[in-house]
Amino acid sequence: MAEEEEKDEQVTEDPQAEAPEEAAAEAPAEDAPAEETPEEPAAEEEPAAEEEPAAEEEPAAEEEPAAEEEPAADDEPAEVLSPKQERKRARSAHTETRPERGVEDRRSEREAARRATAERRRAHRLKSREKAKARRAAEPPREALPPVERPHGRAKERQGVVVSDKADKTITVRVDLARRHTRYDKVIRSSSTLHAHDERNEANEGDTVRVIESRPLSRTKRWRLVEVLERAK
Repeated sequence: MAEEEEKDEQVTEDPQAEAPEEAAAEAPAEDAPAEETPEEPAAEEEPAAEEEPAAEEEPAAEEEPAAEEEPAADDEPAEVLSPKQERKRARSAHTETRPERGVEDRRSEREAARRATAERRRAHRLKSREKAKARRAAEPPREALPPVERPHGRAKERQGVVVSDKADKTITVRVDLARRHTRYDKVIRSSSTLHAHDERNEANEGDTVRVIESRPLSRTKRWRLVEVLERAK
């Protein structure tokens, strides 16, 4: 009986002993939130510290477009236009709509433009003439050049046979030519026909005559009869 009572006492003592331990374990758990409460303002102050870099980052965000503008130079090259296309584009950019004009208005404008052009041309001509006149007056007088003496050449003469005397005051003379070839030494014979002027119709067909070169006397006559060397038999 005594042993059972001792056991009962130990059992009753154990829950009492554990109670303080549980209370001690529960107490820190309850005290922990009490200790964290002073740290809350520090946690709330952190966003303020984080906001400062955000304010500093704003200029960087504003500078970004400048960095983005650099690739603009690498865009497609500007369109190359010919001078004619550039003038056409410039005219199209400065075109002004004018009111409709009648036939008389357009005619009067053309006449006015022509008169203005004629006046400018006339003034330019007068100015150029005055300049030329002043330039000639400033130049020293030119010395007269001596006459050029041209020696008169000797007229050509030919001897031939009359082949026709049917025309009036005109004879046809055949001139026979014979020359030796410069390389083969062969005698080459040829003939030509001349029309000569016979003022008195002295020569007859078959006569041997001498003619001399003269001025053009007709469409074909360039020769004149000098004398009859031999009569035909």
